[in-house]
Amino acid sequence: MATRERTVAVVGGGVSGPAVDRLNGFLLGLTGKERPRICAIPTATGDAAANLVVYYQRYARLAYASHLELFHRSVVDIAGLLLSQDIIWVGGGNTANMLAVWRVHGVDEILKEAWQRGIVLAGGSAGGLCWFECGVTDSFGPLAALHDGLGFLPGSHCPHYDSEIERRPTYERLISDGFPPGYAADDGAVLVFRGTELAEVVTARQEAHGYRVGCADGRAVETVLPSRLLV
Repeated sequence: MATRERTVAVVGGGVSGPAVDRLNGFLLGLTGKERPRICAIPTATGDAAANLVVYYQRYARLAYASHLELFHRSVVDIAGLLLSQDIIWVGGGNTANMLAVWRVHGVDEILKEAWQRGIVLAGGSAGGLCWFECGVTDSFGPLAALHDGLGFLPGSHCPHYDSEIERRPTYERLISDGFPPGYAADDGAVLVFRGTELAEVVTARQEAHGYRVGCADGRAVETVLPSRLLV
């Protein structure tokens, strides 16, 4: 069987109301399956039960839904679970803690194999940042640089670009000081990467955008990316 194209969907942050269904439908549609298999990895919130309830409410009627807990681990064959999925969803929370736990259990390497096989990787906030080399995180309290992302996607990332007032200036300062250029996303914006290249930006909110952020003459330069509104 031919290897599917490597796809990562980076969600800048959550949405509410009817936009949730539009966003979830789009993400599942990336698999090309009528009823895909989806597995959530809720490590960033310490496997919080309340978040899992919301996840199953949103996805169980549309897909074959499962999840992987690592704080109360019961799955022996993690690779067998994750590599049998059509899409893997990573939720928000503490990115640094999530990455550390993943590395202890070998999830980082399994996710790399999943990506190489063409299993869709998706997530919001921490679940979007983790795929990049580096980015802006609140894992340590105040907003700061995260330097040890998985690195499937080159460069940096900043989520919650429009909803948290300090995100934009923090990212711009880091970029001006020599941080790798990258992408920012408002809540409800989705950056879709094919391989390691940005393929498209879609949004579940009219006001949401994706951005390319680089540096010129020692200053951060922000470019709004063309996008498609989900309807």
